[in-house]
Amino acid sequence: MQFHKNKEKVLIIDFGSQVTKLIARRIRELGVYSEVITPKALNKLSNFKNIKGLIFSGGPSTVTISKFQTVPKEIFKKKIPILGICYGLQLIAKLFGGKIKPSKKTREFGRAILIKKNTSLLTKNYLNTSKLVWMSHEDAVIKLPKNFKTVASTKNSKLTIIENTKNKIYGVQFHPEVTHTDNGKQIFKNFLFLICKIKQKWSPASQEKRLIEEIKNKVKDNKVICALSGGVDSSVAALLINKAIKKNLICIMVDTGLMRKNEFQHTYKIFKKKYKLNVKLIKASNLFFSKLKNISNPEKKRKIIGNLFIKIFEKESKKYSNVKYLAQGTLYPDIIESRSSTGSKTSKIKSHHNVGGLPKKMNLNLIEPLKEFFKDEVRILGRSLGLVKNINFKHPFPGPGLGIRIVGSITSERVRILQEADYIYIRELIKSGLYDKIWQAYAALLPIKTVGVMGDSRTYENICLLRAVTSEDGMTADYFSFPKNFMDNISNKIINNVKGINRVVYDITSKPPSTIELE
Repeated sequence: MQFHKNKEKVLIIDFGSQVTKLIARRIRELGVYSEVITPKALNKLSNFKNIKGLIFSGGPSTVTISKFQTVPKEIFKKKIPILGICYGLQLIAKLFGGKIKPSKKTREFGRAILIKKNTSLLTKNYLNTSKLVWMSHEDAVIKLPKNFKTVASTKNSKLTIIENTKNKIYGVQFHPEVTHTDNGKQIFKNFLFLICKIKQKWSPASQEKRLIEEIKNKVKDNKVICALSGGVDSSVAALLINKAIKKNLICIMVDTGLMRKNEFQHTYKIFKKKYKLNVKLIKASNLFFSKLKNISNPEKKRKIIGNLFIKIFEKESKKYSNVKYLAQGTLYPDIIESRSSTGSKTSKIKSHHNVGGLPKKMNLNLIEPLKEFFKDEVRILGRSLGLVKNINFKHPFPGPGLGIRIVGSITSERVRILQEADYIYIRELIKSGLYDKIWQAYAALLPIKTVGVMGDSRTYENICLLRAVTSEDGMTADYFSFPKNFMDNISNKIINNVKGINRVVYDITSKPPSTIELE
């Protein structure tokens, strides 16, 4: 699906990689508009006028079988510059007569050292020294296609970067879009500005006017109910929609009982008084607790919470005339992990309550103005819309709230314990000047108890897990390395002040292999 027919752009053909959207993000960071489409959508495309470049993504498929995902050969006659990444490189090699082989000797997973073989526009100011690049492939090109030359190699993959300068076709076996590759952005910069010769005309803030017009055209005279949690995503969505339709927006804040301590009332007052939004607060904690009783499966939790949200919104919509839409702050990463936004074979990781957790049948149509944006892009939009800093730069908070930070069954007492621990943790991060250095931090409650000793007495209480990660986009993340004195202090404060916790642990797992949230 293409959104902007008249805008210069780079199209990314999604062959199912988990990090395809990171390619889009890297392109946008460089001030160029990009869209992600499926190979099937590319096949149906008739107008290539404003397409200045094509990027073929990686993916789980292989070109070594008889039927593989491909693109029409006519695409190479359009004289549009093409960059293939991983599977994209192998596909280019296959279509131009090269040879690809699955082999244990040629497989590479993780970092590899890139060695320069020839100069290229694609590697200008990049291969002055050896580079560490991120590999994730079992197949490898072992025979160079006709009219191509080798630009760079690694120890196990001799044809790591190849090019056909006459037709402006390039391929890289590694993933320049991930942060694990040293300065991978330079590869995209060279492709965009030296090869595609496209101009920098795009920024998240510049999209505000377009988004407002799209909302106006879609909604017309109908009313919109907006699910407002007080996080940056739903807040930016609400302010955008309010600018577009004003009196026809009804914001609903549902108090599920699963929010952080004191946070709900605080944000409710901000939107009611500062932004003058039409906000209605619905207290529904008893309903959520009763429906979640004895439910420990995380997918069931998410779906129960998602279904309850929709039922509440649909019930509220009946109190007003002409309510046709439900607005949500869904982002790109939500869609990636819940389903493929383009219909590709991207693997589903988990259901987000506002994507995969929604019921199949709904009486309201969805409006998701931010679904093509990453978190940092939404923050830029938020700043442009005048969103207060303590909301705009708040750490990501999941739609199901503490419901997925309490591993196992949920009770009001376990929520109370976690709220207290989380409150202390976040407060200390802010106080220590560490909050803004971290992408996301939270406390979670594990479903086991352990023995402790307090005041010479035996205790048998909960384990509190702390998590803090650094990230650019939420797609990949690494744990934050705290100073020992902070860890000593926070453990001591939580145990001394939260009745019900006698042990604090810290999660040092990156994403991948884990996700940022526990459930």
